[in-house]
Amino acid sequence: MKILVGYRGVNVGKDLLKEAVKRARTSNGEVHVVTSMFGGGTTEGEKIREAEENLVKAGQFLHEQGVKNETHLLIRGRTPGEDLVQYARENACDEIILAVKSRSKVGKLIFGSTAQYVILKAECPVVSIR
Repeated sequence: MKILVGYRGVNVGKDLLKEAVKRARTSNGEVHVVTSMFGGGTTEGEKIREAEENLVKAGQFLHEQGVKNETHLLIRGRTPGEDLVQYARENACDEIILAVKSRSKVGKLIFGSTAQYVILKAECPVVSIR
């Protein structure tokens, strides 16, 4: 089983990784930890380095837990939602785990929602963690 974790490296990220470990252990699966950044002129070098460091830490955590894993930083000019759905499709992922924010309906309408996009467009089951 391939489990994709949409990872931003913030506090809820630990909860995502713990859930991924639990699911990977029960299915002898592997975890793909993916961070997506839009790219182009909007992505600063410092933010890229920070994302890379967060991915290294995530990979180390999963390795220490005995879970096979890969980490990927995607900067392909797509929104994070588009990137995660496309990555899952390209890599035949069986499940996606991601965090959801509490936002009002109006806030989601105005600002969009990565989680909402992934939930609606993914071809595999999506587990959301608050």
